[in-house]
Amino acid sequence: MKNAYDTLSEAIDELKKEGFTQDYNLQDKGVKNRQKDSHIPAEDLNVLMMYRFEGSTNPDDNSVLYAIETAKGEKGLLLDAYGVYSGNISREMMDKLRIH
Repeated sequence: MKNAYDTLSEAIDELKKEGFTQDYNLQDKGVKNRQKDSHIPAEDLNVLMMYRFEGSTNPDDNSVLYAIETAKGEKGLLLDAYGVYSGNISREMMDKLRIH
């Protein structure tokens, strides 16, 4: 896993090749695995890496890509916009996604 990628699409393509094949959506107290239609609670998530991307012409195009591994060993990606989770999810999820 690289520390940085030039583009979001490059990051997604490369991370999928490295086994991050699950597609996660942010939920209040965890993530939803879109392929398996299942919920994974925050305590079962480990954020391995976080990548920020900025839109070249529009600040609304800013996004964050998280490379995540679950307690069961499943690896996947969570894509979110900057700051969207700040007031819409549980404190536990905010702590998981916080940049250290």
